[in-house]
Amino acid sequence: MLKILKLGGSIITDKSRLATARLDQISRIAHEIAGSEDLVVVHGAGSFGHIHARQFGLPESFSVEGLLRTHLSVSDLNRTVVEALHDAGVDALPVHPLSSVVLRDGRIHLMSTEVIREMLRRSVVPVLHGDVAMDVSRGAGIVSGDQLVSYLARTLGAGMVAMGTDVDGVMIDGRVLSCVTPESIHSIESHLLPAKGIDVTGGMRGKLRELVELAEIGIDSRIFNAGVAGNVRRALSGEILGTLITGREHGDGPQEA
Repeated sequence: MLKILKLGGSIITDKSRLATARLDQISRIAHEIAGSEDLVVVHGAGSFGHIHARQFGLPESFSVEGLLRTHLSVSDLNRTVVEALHDAGVDALPVHPLSSVVLRDGRIHLMSTEVIREMLRRSVVPVLHGDVAMDVSRGAGIVSGDQLVSYLARTLGAGMVAMGTDVDGVMIDGRVLSCVTPESIHSIESHLLPAKGIDVTGGMRGKLRELVELAEIGIDSRIFNAGVAGNVRRALSGEILGTLITGREHGDGPQEA
């Protein structure tokens, strides 16, 4: 069963400080990933991407320098994640969306997945990240890690999608929702808190929009706290954590965090 794990930028970087990786968290998570099979890892850009994008006015303004600086920054973070995985004994290789994704109006229009499929066939963990990409409508844009997760889950037929964040799940008034469905999303969006630090990709609202689309085609996902030691390993093993996003009938309602 193919598993897709998203590591939020808030977990692996300090989003309040430019290009600051949380090396202890990255190393811990890498060791929790070790031993997982049929896995794709996608990580957010955090302070390695959002601050640069805001500085150069992306995606509203087309700036080659902005695209270059943002991509080089997120690539540095990707290298750190891949090297941590190797140190933990995981055969991992980077996949940069700038070289494999074409956007249209800010959404993925085309994406080459052949190299990802070949890596998986050879038991290699592909590691993608939030990045800039060329856009046939706007010149260029930002492809979030959340959008990559949604696209890859649909295209590759994922059996498990897990989103690791810095909170215990979808939080409403200090409580964790056990479940979110396409029917309930509209009633809770206005209650979601904004993302911490600079985030040009939509925060929790952006995550939920992507995951609700997956739920509508029968792919369930989980939003959980990857900042708690052991939770990444538990999520990848199928343990129930955080908030379930599903299109199936489910006993919905908040539970204590």
